[in-house]
Amino acid sequence: MTLHSFHLAEVPRRVGVRALVRPLATATPGLDHAECLSLMRLGAPTVSPDRLQVGRLAVFAQWRDEAALERFLARDPLGRELAGGWHVRLEFLRRWSTIAALPGLPVRAGTWRQDEPVVAVTLARMRLGEVPRFLRSGKPVERLVRDHPGVTLAAAALRPPHTISTFSVWRTVQEMEDMVHGRSPVTDPARHANAMAERDRRDFHHEFATFRFRPVSEHGAWQGRSGIVPSAAR
Repeated sequence: MTLHSFHLAEVPRRVGVRALVRPLATATPGLDHAECLSLMRLGAPTVSPDRLQVGRLAVFAQWRDEAALERFLARDPLGRELAGGWHVRLEFLRRWSTIAALPGLPVRAGTWRQDEPVVAVTLARMRLGEVPRFLRSGKPVERLVRDHPGVTLAAAALRPPHTISTFSVWRTVQEMEDMVHGRSPVTDPARHANAMAERDRRDFHHEFATFRFRPVSEHGAWQGRSGIVPSAAR
């Protein structure tokens, strides 16, 4: 059964650079696809070292089964680096749009409750000429998600020249959906909805997809934190 995982790890800079330049290949046993990206700090200035943190790696992957992920973490050189960080194993639930690197996922798989924890991942290939528009619309959304009371962890990551991803862990499906539709009890709750309207007016991306997952299990720690996934999911 297909399994997804999302990893965060502090790695030597040479390891981070190599992962960006030579991404994991599908020759890795049991791996369907992986995105290796450099972590960004949400809300950071556009021109800032925090926009490309080569020593902080984010990896989003699709595996044929859990045994393949376990082998990778135990035997692969990059896998062993990631095993020293934090990751969450994920059950796919829903997608909006599609991306060529991850074909075959249904629009919807299974059901969920509004009060259960959820993980959201976005993956996009940017149109480089649209980056200024994207930043104007996207930075307010970064701050909205970063500071949202329903989020236990939020991150964004980049692989030059044009791949970008976001990752967030939510206490409940309801809180995530309220954020998306501008119903959250926060200042300026319509920031995400406004950005989506601007994207619909003229797309920022060559490809863009949003994925919803149920967290299955959490492993390790990130920046001294464990128990990031709400306990109802564990």
